Amino acid sequence: MASSLFSFPNPVNEVSARLVAGGVVLIALAAIIFAQPWIFIVLAYGFVARVLTGPALSPLGQFVTRVLTPALPFDEKLVPGPPKRFAQGIGAVFSVTAAVLAVGFDRIGSASILLAVLAAFAILESVFGICVGCKVFALLMRAGLIPDEVCENCNKIALSAPAAAAGPR
Repeated sequence: MASSLFSFPNPVNEVSARLVAGGVVLIALAAIIFAQPWIFIVLAYGFVARVLTGPALSPLGQFVTRVLTPALPFDEKLVPGPPKRFAQGIGAVFSVTAAVLAVGFDRIGSASILLAVLAAFAILESVFGICVGCKVFALLMRAGLIPDEVCENCNKIALSAPAAAAGPR
C-alpha cells in the first residue's frame, strides 16, 4: 500500500500537468502579493506531496485530476512521468526554500523572488507547454547522468503516445 502511495504516475497526462502548473502560478502570485507566510507553506507542501505521491496527497493535484481535467473538452496527451517528477522536484526545492525564508527567517522579499522565478517557469509550462525542468532532465539524460532504463522508458512512452495534441474533442 505504501509503495503504491509513494509513486509517481508514468505516463502523465500533460493536460493535467499544465493545469497544475496554472494552479501553481495562482498560489505563487497570492503568496507574493499578500506576503502571507502560510501561503508559502501551502505551495511547498503541494510540491513535496506531488514529488512523493504524484497527485495522491496534493489537494491541487486531486482537484485537477479528478474535477478539472475531466470537465474540460481536451483529449488526454500522455508524456513521460520521470521528467515531470524531476520538474516537481525542482519546484519543491524552490518552494521549500522560499517557505523557510518566509517562515523561518521573515525574509518575505527573498522568498518572493524565488517564487517569482518559480511562477515564471510555471507560466511557461501552463501557457506554452514548455517544461523547463523536463528540458534539464533531457540534458541530464544526454550527459549520461540519468540511468539508461529511465531513458528507454521515456522513449517508449514518447513513441507510443497518441500523435494528437491536447486539442478539443
